[in-house]
Amino acid sequence: MSAAVKYTLGRIGLFVAVLAALWFVEMNMFLRLMLALAFSAALSFFLLKGWRDEMAGEMAEASERRRAEKEQLRSALAGDDQPTEDGPGERQG
Repeated sequence: MSAAVKYTLGRIGLFVAVLAALWFVEMNMFLRLMLALAFSAALSFFLLKGWRDEMAGEMAEASERRRAEKEQLRSALAGDDQPTEDGPGERQG
């Protein structure tokens, strides 16, 4: 399971848990939802730090990979790519 999915499910789970804890408190439903959102966000900052860091690492790796592929494509389109040793235009012996 990817880190983004784990983190998202963790955030949703925390929200549901806080909402369940606030369910028995007598207050407006909208206020209850807003408090659950705020408390779950604060808790996720501390409780889900590992998953958040893991997700950030995966996103950074994907970004770097896309950047490298983009540079490779740009150089290929500009004709700057180096031919391989056994390229089609080269004949050996």
